[in-house]
Amino acid sequence: MKKKLILINPVNNSQTGLNINKSLRYPPLGLGIVAALTPETWDIEIIDENFEEFKFIQADLVGITSFTSNVNRAYEIASIYRNKSIPVILGGIHASTMPDEALNHVDCVVIGEAEGVWVKIINDFESCDLKNRYISNDVDLSSIPVPKRELFNSEYRIGTIQTTRGCPNNCDFCSVTSISGAIYRYRPIKQILDELELIPQDKIFFVDDNLVGSNKTSIERCKKLFKGIIQRGIKKEWFCQSSLNFGKDKEFLRLASESGCRMVFIGLETENQEQLCSINKKINMSEDPGKKYSKTLKLINQHGIIVIGSFIFGFEDDTKEKMLKRADFINKCGVDIVQMTYLTPLPGSNLFSRLANSGSLFHDNFPIDWNRYDLGELTVLPSAMEAQEVVESVRECATKIFSNFQISLRVIKSLFKTRSIRCCIWCKHSNKYYRKVTFNRLGINDN
Repeated sequence: MKKKLILINPVNNSQTGLNINKSLRYPPLGLGIVAALTPETWDIEIIDENFEEFKFIQADLVGITSFTSNVNRAYEIASIYRNKSIPVILGGIHASTMPDEALNHVDCVVIGEAEGVWVKIINDFESCDLKNRYISNDVDLSSIPVPKRELFNSEYRIGTIQTTRGCPNNCDFCSVTSISGAIYRYRPIKQILDELELIPQDKIFFVDDNLVGSNKTSIERCKKLFKGIIQRGIKKEWFCQSSLNFGKDKEFLRLASESGCRMVFIGLETENQEQLCSINKKINMSEDPGKKYSKTLKLINQHGIIVIGSFIFGFEDDTKEKMLKRADFINKCGVDIVQMTYLTPLPGSNLFSRLANSGSLFHDNFPIDWNRYDLGELTVLPSAMEAQEVVESVRECATKIFSNFQISLRVIKSLFKTRSIRCCIWCKHSNKYYRKVTFNRLGINDN
């Protein structure tokens, strides 16, 4: 008789976060990979709170993944199974950065990439020798199996795939370097192409933290990937996350567009040079960051690709005047879609370590306050402002950025810049989505 493994994707229902629209949610790729690494002697099921309310299912072993903002929900579900003497394993970014805390709520934590230790975990469990910690080094990405996508909820409209891990940029607010390492690791292009052909959805999100990388080698590698997509006739529209150098190479942009790229998410953060320096965002720095942004955005648009620009509010040196100036810049810089977030010190980042050590976190009643760390709530208080002043200033900025006039203007400009009706439609729907998310977070009436 097969043993039963339940894998769980929890959702923090106390905050809306970026998951208002179910059609824009992404399948739990890591759980699909863990399922593929599990022997056929196990019966596997995924409980995915993106689409279904959690209901207890009897199991021999439970695996849960979580980010910081949904870890309390993970702990809540874990307690249900542990009360029934069913061992629970927790993996993901939060468990990797806060393993001692996690072990107060689960039986076992995976620190690092689960692919490097999952087979051992299963063997140890079957031998009645499950440890409470498993530490994985950076894995060889060529050894990662194709995820068991048949276990994902059929309502997912966007497929996901990963081609790289690691990032050398080490921005102050980001935990990627501490989790995935400072060296880019690449999956073999043939494996990526083979997997792309298996994904049923016609829209794909490359979940890489930075698809293009930061050097010539990584850019040339992307070109080979795009050429492979074109040569195989893989007809999918795709989008990704990248750094500003996505718009540096015209041949790169041409191949990206021809292979199906319609949108790229870029962390622009701020037009203020001193603030870029304060968060170690070196790749965005120049004598005039705003001018650099506008030039790059224009080049990307010329190749039929629209840009989601992510901007941060609530820097440690922010004032109302600086934030309103940022809002005005956003409306003029040429970005197609806007994501605005609070500066959020996530565990594993240099920012979190610095603020936690100095006692400067605005919310530090952990683990309860982890629910607040979803980028949509004030967790760092600027030195020259009171909390209510920050919130009111951010609300004022949001109403300027997401006014119906500004959204319509972005959509019209996107059509003229990209000469693509398809991109124009993506721009319209994405702007409305981010308006809804932002207004919901900030308590602004969305009429």
